[in-house]
Amino acid sequence: MTERHQCHFRERMTIRGDLDAASFVPWIRRHAAKLGLSQAISHAGSDRVELEVAGPAELIDMMEMGCLLGPIDVWVETIHRTPIDGGSD
Repeated sequence: MTERHQCHFRERMTIRGDLDAASFVPWIRRHAAKLGLSQAISHAGSDRVELEVAGPAELIDMMEMGCLLGPIDVWVETIHRTPIDGGSD
C-alpha cells in the first residue's frame, strides 16, 4: 500500500456574524480537532472571531463549511479566508 502525500496549508479565517463567543470558540476547537486541523484563535468577540488553521486544503474547506452551518446559537454571515504562507509538507 502506498502513502498519499498531502500538502498542508495555513490560513487565517475571519468569521463575522451574530456570534456567541462563549459557546462558538469551544465548538470551533472541537470541530478543528475532529478534522485533525491545528488551530489558534487570536480574537473572539460577539461579532467577529479570527483564527488560524493549518492542515490539508480539503479539511480547511470542511472547517469553513462546518463554521457556516455551526452551532444553533450563532449566525455566521461571512467567512473571509487569507493564506498565511505557501504551505509545507
